[in-house]
Amino acid sequence: MSSIAKGSFAVDVKPLPELEPNLADGVTLGRMSLDKRFEGDLAATGRGQMLTAMTPVQGSAGYVAIERVTGTLHGKRGSFVFQHSGSMSGGTQQLTIAVVPDSGTGELAGIAGTFRIQIAEGEHFYEFEYQL
Repeated sequence: MSSIAKGSFAVDVKPLPELEPNLADGVTLGRMSLDKRFEGDLAATGRGQMLTAMTPVQGSAGYVAIERVTGTLHGKRGSFVFQHSGSMSGGTQQLTIAVVPDSGTGELAGIAGTFRIQIAEGEHFYEFEYQL
């Protein structure tokens, strides 16, 4: 049976040093740190890294990220890892965020699920459908 967690989060994204040249043929590769604070049914912090590809075409890009989330989910304490995969084509975004299988610890061991983001008036909101 699935449960739904809802709330908001704040995110701080900072560039990380590049390991090699990051611009070729008009495409810029980037690496960023992710620091998040989740509020609501998920009271937690998220830490991770993101890899990006920015194309010379306005509104087209891609990213992948791995993020460890630690805290409480509907009162159950532990951690798990999100895997992000996103792309944008002509300003239309496609985003998938899912729990990495078998990444749950503590009371969140065995967790599975998908995480959806909505941005409204500059604020980030989430809906996390999960199974334990």
